[in-house]
Amino acid sequence: MSDLFWLSDAQMARLEPYFPKSHGKPRVDDRRVLSGIIFINRNGLRWRDAPKDYGPHKTLYNRWKRWSERGIFAKMMVGLAAEHGEKRTVMIDATYLKAHRTASSLGGQKGGRGRLIGRTKGGMNTKLHAICDSQGRPLDLFVTAGQVSDYIGARALCDSLPDVDWLLGDRGYDADWFREALKDKGIRACIPGRKQRKAPVKYDKRRYKRRNQIEIIFGRLKDWRRVATRYDR
Repeated sequence: MSDLFWLSDAQMARLEPYFPKSHGKPRVDDRRVLSGIIFINRNGLRWRDAPKDYGPHKTLYNRWKRWSERGIFAKMMVGLAAEHGEKRTVMIDATYLKAHRTASSLGGQKGGRGRLIGRTKGGMNTKLHAICDSQGRPLDLFVTAGQVSDYIGARALCDSLPDVDWLLGDRGYDADWFREALKDKGIRACIPGRKQRKAPVKYDKRRYKRRNQIEIIFGRLKDWRRVATRYDR
């Protein structure tokens, strides 16, 4: 099939430093398996519907599950994001990811951290909190249940903020503690005040218009169907 996705040599070279060492029996072809995982997530397929060019679907699923549980994919994200070189502006926001009935109906593992799925006005959802740089590249991601407020995501992501001059955010992040936390880090907040505030908050309206970059990120992420809709627990 000509429309299949395959990682290039340059892409594999950037990812290989994060691969775990193989003990005992060598792993099957990393390029084939990772390309298959990306194809499944991008197109929203069931694992059993993976094209045969990528090998057995159980191999794809097992690699996805094991490396996810071991944090390998998270390390890739952190390592690649560390190369951003952003020195001036970052943005913060959150978006909902719809939970399919096959994900929301599964019971949580006893003693685990839960499914991170919660009921909102739009149904069962997961919330993705994100920080991106001025060029629209994601720097950090944090997942919570859908009903969790933006404040919780901001508190979780605050410690991982890079050393920059500005942070852009919408009214959902207008909290005195968050502004003070940014001030302690030497970061200036460009966040409009909530309408309930008695004293209006001044902010740079021209700079705030650049916040659309993080909205563009969410749009691109949701082009991946298994990101826009959550099928797995």
